[in-house]
Amino acid sequence: MTPGRHTPDPREARTPAEFLARLQALKDWSGLTYRELSARAEARGDVLPRSTVANMLARATLPREELLTAFVRACGATPDELAEWRTVRTELAGRGAYGTADADPDADTDPDTDPAETAGPPPAWPGHEAGTAPQGGPGTPSRTPPATSSRIRRALVAAVAVAGLVLAGVSVVALLRDGGTGRAGRPPGTPAAVAPAVGDVRIRVTGTDFCLAERRGTRTGQVHQVPCAEPDFPRYSLATVGTGRWRIVSDHPDFGPGCSGIPSGGRIPDSAYEDSECGDPSRVEAFALEPYGTSEGAVRGYRIVPVGSATPGTCVTVVGDREAAWAKLAQAPCTPDAAGQLFSFDRRD
Repeated sequence: MTPGRHTPDPREARTPAEFLARLQALKDWSGLTYRELSARAEARGDVLPRSTVANMLARATLPREELLTAFVRACGATPDELAEWRTVRTELAGRGAYGTADADPDADTDPDTDPAETAGPPPAWPGHEAGTAPQGGPGTPSRTPPATSSRIRRALVAAVAVAGLVLAGVSVVALLRDGGTGRAGRPPGTPAAVAPAVGDVRIRVTGTDFCLAERRGTRTGQVHQVPCAEPDFPRYSLATVGTGRWRIVSDHPDFGPGCSGIPSGGRIPDSAYEDSECGDPSRVEAFALEPYGTSEGAVRGYRIVPVGSATPGTCVTVVGDREAAWAKLAQAPCTPDAAGQLFSFDRRD
């Protein structure tokens, strides 16, 4: 291979499975999604369907030479590197090292899912240990010493007035402290957070009027927050993939079905949260949807936590200006206040 580029070397492969593993490593090295690979191949005049690439990398059989050529070129290999990939493939094929395939190698495959709904973990109450309820309550009031009826009435009026002023002050302080939000950490008039459930959903950033979507006309799959009044693009749904684990499925009008995920196994701390084809083994596509509450006991929203990310302790987060439309979402450390990390899974009508 070209000195200094550190691209995967196919000459180390001795079997079709090892050859495919190096093709997967080449895709990881390129840093491109299936959509981007398909677009780059198309720009070169090659044909490289996204679903075909996903199935090629999921199998242990040698790909066709024209598919290999389109894929390696799209990943950014030089002509000399492409020649090495083709030579190794020819040598493995000549030794009869095809492996076995029981189905059409270009056929789409869907991962198995458990249709049953699963209950998530208990809410995380800020300031309390997991699984413990908030403590506290009003104290026992002291008794009023005996007095004449007129003095008692004047004292009660004064006490009520003072209490009203105190409560008003506390409400103002709480409102300013919470950034203008009301009970359960959301602006007055915005709906409460809806728990995840199997089926079609509109994913809303809690306490806002923003929903998750892609920018139409782009191929990156990057997910943004956009006004919920905008048409939902793509359409999302939830599916279970085991106890306490969920897959966020996208239905793109141009690219078809896909899954939301974190690329490169989450190894990059601020990896983009993006939509792409399902089944890419290099992506994190399973999530825990963890409820997050307040000291008063209300669930403010649900964190989207990547399961198996190479960067533990991370959440899907709105990054940049969280009050702006088209702010991006990415993997970021989960924070105690969960700012920009809480979502509602509103049912689609």
